[in-house]
Amino acid sequence: MLKATDLHQYYGGSHILRGVGFEAREGEITVILGRNGVGKTTLLKSLMGVVPIRSGELLLDGQNIARDTPYQRVRRGIGYVPQGREIFGRLTVEENLRMGLAYKRAGSRIPPQLFELFPVLKQMLHRRGGDLSGGQQQQLAIARALAAGPRLLILDEPTEGIQPSIIKDIGRVLRQLADQGLELEPGQRQRMAIVLVEQYYDFAEELADQYLVMERGQVIARGRGSEMQAQGVRALVSV
Repeated sequence: MLKATDLHQYYGGSHILRGVGFEAREGEITVILGRNGVGKTTLLKSLMGVVPIRSGELLLDGQNIARDTPYQRVRRGIGYVPQGREIFGRLTVEENLRMGLAYKRAGSRIPPQLFELFPVLKQMLHRRGGDLSGGQQQQLAIARALAAGPRLLILDEPTEGIQPSIIKDIGRVLRQLADQGLELEPGQRQRMAIVLVEQYYDFAEELADQYLVMERGQVIARGRGSEMQAQGVRALVSV
């Protein structure tokens, strides 16, 4: 689905990403771990086109997207849930979800399965986003990214500041999306790959089909999720 090769990115004179490469496969959750300040969020912003890469190759289904704008990447099938949620607080839940359909044709409807995945959003459809709790806003941010039916879903620390019960719900949803995809219409299901940056180790270990550990802008360890405990990954990311 996604293949990143030898990505380099700079902020001013600071070399932030140093030859990062990985593949995210359909039907799998790729978890990216590392301490604060190692370049994880910068990597996701580079995948999304929010910040440009200096060099390297970025392929989505074999097509080079390294010079595409964020808008073009969304049209190609990338959904992005930024750190801090960034929902529209003055818009209703429904209006926030419709923002996720912005590039679709007029009259496109919100996939009904989103309300099965996140029942609270249906209950609060006409409430303003800013009136929701932090956990509910995070569910809204994920649902907004899913509304257009992406083939690649990118999430930046979705458990940050969230109560344990909603963390469990988010984990359940991500696993279901990786395994089954999202039903856009009856009989039409969109399979997807998921890339997840996460600080909460137990959540990451439970979900990971494959993992990467970053340090100083480089990938220093990688492997299958089932190997994380045996490979001592917790020690690599502990503060």
